[in-house]
Amino acid sequence: MTYVYDFTEGDKDQKDLLGGKGANLAEMTNLGLPVPPGFTISTQACRAYLEVGDLPDGLAGEIDAHLESLEKQMGRRLGEPGDPLLVSVRSGAAVSMPGMMETVLNVGLNDESVRGLAEQSHDERFAMDSYRRLLQMFGATVLGIDSEVFSKALDRLKKDRGSTSDTDLGVEDLRGLVETFKQAIHEHAGRGFPQDPREQLELAMRAVFDSWNTERAALYRRQERIDEGMGTAVNVQAMVFGNRGDDSGSGVAFTRDPASGNQGVYGDYLQNAQGEDVVAGIRNTVSLADMEQIDKASYDGLLTIMNTLEKHYRDMCDIEFTVERGKLWMLQTRVGKRTPGAAFRIGRHMTDEGLIDTDESLRRVTGAQLAQLMFPRFDEKAERSLIAKGMNASPGAAVGKAVFDSDTAVEWAERGEDVILVRKETNPDDLRGMVAAKGILTSRGGKTSHAAVVARGMGRTCVCGAESLDVNSKKKRAKVRGGEPIREGDVISIDGTTGEVFLGSVPVTDSVVMRFLEGEHIDDDLVQAVDRVMTRSDDVRRLRVRANADTPEDAARARRFGAEGIGLCRTEHMFLGERRQLVENLIVAEDEAGQEAALAQLLPMQRDDFRGILEAMDGLPVTIRLIDPPLHEFLPDYTELSVKVALEEDQDDLDGHDQKLLDAVKRLHEQNPMLGLRGVRLGIVIPGLFKMQVRAILEAAADRITAGGDPQPEIMIPLVAAVTELDLVRGQVAEVAADVERERGHAVPHKVGTMIELPRAAVTANEIAKSAEFFSFGTNDLTQMTWGFSRDDVESSFFSRYLEHGIFQVSPFESLDVDGVGRLVRHAARLGRQSNPDLHLGVCGEHGGDPASIHFFDEVGLDYVSCSPFRVPVARLEAGRSALGSSTDATR
Repeated sequence: MTYVYDFTEGDKDQKDLLGGKGANLAEMTNLGLPVPPGFTISTQACRAYLEVGDLPDGLAGEIDAHLESLEKQMGRRLGEPGDPLLVSVRSGAAVSMPGMMETVLNVGLNDESVRGLAEQSHDERFAMDSYRRLLQMFGATVLGIDSEVFSKALDRLKKDRGSTSDTDLGVEDLRGLVETFKQAIHEHAGRGFPQDPREQLELAMRAVFDSWNTERAALYRRQERIDEGMGTAVNVQAMVFGNRGDDSGSGVAFTRDPASGNQGVYGDYLQNAQGEDVVAGIRNTVSLADMEQIDKASYDGLLTIMNTLEKHYRDMCDIEFTVERGKLWMLQTRVGKRTPGAAFRIGRHMTDEGLIDTDESLRRVTGAQLAQLMFPRFDEKAERSLIAKGMNASPGAAVGKAVFDSDTAVEWAERGEDVILVRKETNPDDLRGMVAAKGILTSRGGKTSHAAVVARGMGRTCVCGAESLDVNSKKKRAKVRGGEPIREGDVISIDGTTGEVFLGSVPVTDSVVMRFLEGEHIDDDLVQAVDRVMTRSDDVRRLRVRANADTPEDAARARRFGAEGIGLCRTEHMFLGERRQLVENLIVAEDEAGQEAALAQLLPMQRDDFRGILEAMDGLPVTIRLIDPPLHEFLPDYTELSVKVALEEDQDDLDGHDQKLLDAVKRLHEQNPMLGLRGVRLGIVIPGLFKMQVRAILEAAADRITAGGDPQPEIMIPLVAAVTELDLVRGQVAEVAADVERERGHAVPHKVGTMIELPRAAVTANEIAKSAEFFSFGTNDLTQMTWGFSRDDVESSFFSRYLEHGIFQVSPFESLDVDGVGRLVRHAARLGRQSNPDLHLGVCGEHGGDPASIHFFDEVGLDYVSCSPFRVPVARLEAGRSALGSSTDATR
């Protein structure tokens, strides 16, 4: 097996092997762009290393051979005392994980070669600055020393010199800092800094491999649903130096604005700096427009390369570059992370420019991004107290209590608080807090800082570089220039679209996309971009989309959102509130006459409910589930009722109704009611209940026919495990249907089907399909029954541990367990259609609105998915993307 590849040997389509960074370095090399030479150690090597805990056989020899080739190409040897070759060692997974894994720069420097670098460069300060950077990165990344050890020493030195910038430090300052860092390494790591350059390279490579399994990297993969088994590549590249004075620098550029999607020149540049300085936000950058004034030749060259890359990749590119003594070098490119709004706008613009077609613009956006655009924004008419302004790094409206460290953010969020994480700048160790927070605010950094890039990737609202804030994490406060401090717990509001920061809670209002999806005509470029993609999605998708709705209002809203019917109307929701008393009367009735009286009172109410829903969905199918939950849910709590009856007995004032209720609660008590008397079992034990509901449905439909409507009711019988259960209830439905036809003088068209929510139903679907006109997969209960746990009981108790151990990549209630529950769905669909070719198949669990699950249901051949009204647009979009063969992750 080959583990190592020169940059000249790969291309952009080899991301799984070379990682994203390595594949794109190879592609830029092939394009003839100015890329420092180097080689990539593949993801296969990483996986082999992680599996056995050591370098695989043959890897060291391959690295030696490629290093020798690089040395010949550069005319220098790694760490050679007189004229050293220095290299960077960078991670690069197949899927971008910004800031999650490790980088070490200036590998090859030691006590001897630093002198050679100073002589060859004629700049001792530059050499010492490069050495202290290596010691700092190597100590933290490779030897596992707390990075604060180094940053505090640097801060102390700057304070002693009365400076705020490391560029103000002189040669002697840096020489002393080098000795301080070497001493810190010896003290904290129990060993000296390795002077052998080849040992430095190997240890740095191992550190990059090991960083794949760090807590923050694992958390990021869970958050972004990235495969745990992919591993990372390692890129070893000849160093070019942006820290060689004011005619040098480093920067990050985007071919379009990653926040808005607008065309133009966007990015950050930092003179006399290495690339990590730009991303870390330790000094505030200048814009690329300012770079034109600093170094026009490099700026013009950069624009030419940006244009070349965008046309080649046919997408917005994110570029890292370095200028060394006026010479421009390309260090990285990738398809850039972008905000949801930018994703839709870029797709529209590139379609208009002829770079891509409409199908490709649909592939490049996701339902998750559309959902983000439906979130509220700040009400511009509301009173607001502006306290600071920074970079609009990631759009949205976020309100929460200010917290100044990640642990507090997680702790407060877990107890239900909305928080805004406030930092000078974020680093990869802040990821847990960034995930927990509603928004992120930093006083340093720009649109390419760690905070901005990670926030955009996660869809978090973010404002960066609010320079008027003096953030003090230790004192848990941020002082606003000329104003009162923000203390931990103070409520602030941040606008990631404008970069504004407000004191207090600012009211929010519906987004323009939400208003458009509700049917309002809005002249807006983002709305036009969304409309174009949604129209194309509706044109190409096979999978229909229905809504879960229990009221006429929900049904009407779902229809405005584009729902093509109702896939689940939960009738038990209609028995709450004032009607609960009628259900109590039914339960405590002592004979059939008492039951009939209670049902007679419920009938007209149910009929009105169904009439309104059928009217709202006129001409479209409406699947109505007969009452599913156990009757105990409609009764008072056993303990509370027992106390009440006991008190009445003590006071000799016993209420007969309360005693009957208590007797009913005792009679209906079940150890596990979710596995007891519910669903179809209830309809068999208390047949009058189902008959009343069926009559209400059919009479409501008859009323709609009389009014000139086109009702299409579908009666769904829940929790069927055997075809004989379904046949019994179907007999009741037929009996009621015949009565209604006789009374109304005409038949009422309807369908009868069942929910497939029990494993037994799934494996005997061929039998059940003989008596059903449709199946609707109840994936919530099917997941509970298949895994053998109750969602309400286990999500808060052990799911987090299961996620940590990789048993789940994501909760099976959030995204369908394809290997287990999905296999049952596939099996039942195949068996059902074999037995009944006309069988209509849908899904009504909340998985019907999950993007990954939608793609699975489409692939299995279901006819529709059903989800909550607000998720209907997301489901429509993902159904279209599925038809085009897109992945659920646009990786942008």
